[in-house]
Amino acid sequence: MAPKNYPGNGQQNSDIFSSFPALGEAASYLTQTTSYLTRCFGSSIGQELVTLPSGQSAISEPESCFTDNGPVATSMVSDEKGMDAVGSSIQATSQPLISASVFQLGPSIFQGLISRARTTVLGSAKDIGWLQRAPDMLPVEDGTERFLELLENIRNDEHKLPDSLVYLLVPGLFSNHGPLYFVNTKTCFSKMGLTCHIAKIHSEASVEKNARELKEYIEEMYWGAKKRVLLLGHSKGGVDSAAALSLYWSDLKDKVAGLALAQSPYGGSPIASDILRDGQLGDYVQLRKLMEVLICKVLKGDLQALEDLTYAKRREFLSKHPLPRELPVVSFHTEAGLGPSVLATLSQVAHAELPIVGNGQSAKVPVVMPLSAAMAACAQLLQVRYGEKSDGLVTRRDAEVPGSVVVRPNRKLDHAWMVYSTLNDNPGEADASQVCEALLTLLIEVGRKRRHAISMKDE
Repeated sequence: MAPKNYPGNGQQNSDIFSSFPALGEAASYLTQTTSYLTRCFGSSIGQELVTLPSGQSAISEPESCFTDNGPVATSMVSDEKGMDAVGSSIQATSQPLISASVFQLGPSIFQGLISRARTTVLGSAKDIGWLQRAPDMLPVEDGTERFLELLENIRNDEHKLPDSLVYLLVPGLFSNHGPLYFVNTKTCFSKMGLTCHIAKIHSEASVEKNARELKEYIEEMYWGAKKRVLLLGHSKGGVDSAAALSLYWSDLKDKVAGLALAQSPYGGSPIASDILRDGQLGDYVQLRKLMEVLICKVLKGDLQALEDLTYAKRREFLSKHPLPRELPVVSFHTEAGLGPSVLATLSQVAHAELPIVGNGQSAKVPVVMPLSAAMAACAQLLQVRYGEKSDGLVTRRDAEVPGSVVVRPNRKLDHAWMVYSTLNDNPGEADASQVCEALLTLLIEVGRKRRHAISMKDE
C-alpha cells in the first residue's frame, strides 16, 4: 500500500496508520489481547508469544513511536485505564502510539498457532506403514492359510507343540496391573505337559531395560531346563522381545528357537506418537506432562516405555538394531470389531475374593471392564482420521515385521482379546490360548523350513 520511495520503515508506519485509523485501533486491540493471553497461559504459551520481565506487561516500557513530525517518546501502561487512554488518543489525534514490537509479535502468534494446528491435524499420516515403504526392508510371506489349518487341527485336539522347548510368554504395556494377563494360555499349555512361563518384567519400563531383563530370563531358563526357548510377545512385549534378540543375538542365538509377535507395534504406534509429538496444540495444556504424571506417578512406570513406541524412536532403533535374518519370526495382527454388540462385551481382567457368610469360605468374583468398547472407539478414531485398520491400538501395517511370516485373519479381534477372556466368547470360535498355540506351531514349522533352506544353501 505504501509507495516504494518512502524514506524509511518509521515513516511508512506513520503514514499508513495516519491514513487508516482503524489499523491503529486493531493494533491496540491486538496488543491488549496478547498481554491478556500472556497473563492467562503463563509459562506455556506466554513464553512462546513474548518474553516479559517479571511484573510487567507486553507494553509497559516507554517506546519511540513515529508521527508525521518525527519520533515521539510515549509511555503505555497495561491496566484498563491506560489502555482506554491509549485508544482515545488514537481516535482523537489519528496518530497511533504503537510499539514497533507489535508488528513482529502479531505474525509470530498466528504463525505459531498455524504451525501447531498443522502438526496436530497431520498427526501420524506420513508415518503409518513406513516399514513397508522402506527400500531396504525384507519382504514378508503370507502364512494365514496355514495358520487357519493349524488352528482347526488344534480345535480338533491335534496338538503338535513339542515338549523339547520352553515357551515364554512376554506381556505388554500395563501388564503389571492385569493379574490375568496370559494366565489362561499358560494354564492350557501346562495341561498339555509343556513348560510355559510368563515373563515377570516391569512392562512400563523402557524397551532397552526390558531387553536386558529378557536376555537374563532366557539364559536362566535355558541353563535350567537345557532346552531352547520359543518366545511369544504381545503388544509391547513383542517389541521388548525383538529388542532383546537384536541387541544380544550373539549370546542368545543358540538358546532361542524363534519369535512370534502378536499385535505388536513393531513399526510404531500412532496412539503413542500422537500423544507425545512435540509442536502440537496439546502442548498448551501440557499433555505430555499429564501422561508423565499418569505413567510415572500413578502407574509407577517410565514415560520412556511409551516414547519407545513412537515412530521416531522405532525408526531410530531399527536402523541400528534390526532383527537377525536367520531368526524365524511370525507376526500376527487383527482388526477390532465396530458393531453394536462390541459395546456389551466385558473382559475379565482380575478377580476379587469375597468371604461367604456362614461357612467361612471365600468366593471369586470376576472384575470386568469394557475393554472391547474402548478398543472399538480407538479403532474407529484411527479409521476416520487416517483410514487405517487397527485392533484399537496398533495398525495392521505397523504390526508386520519385515522378513516374517505374517498371519492376517479376517476374524474381528481387538487388542485386549489376546490376553483377557471375555464373558461372551463364542464357543464356536477358537479362544486366545488356541490362537497362541497355533502361532507357536506355525513358528516351529517356519524354523524347520528356515534351517532346511540354510542347510541346502550350505551344501
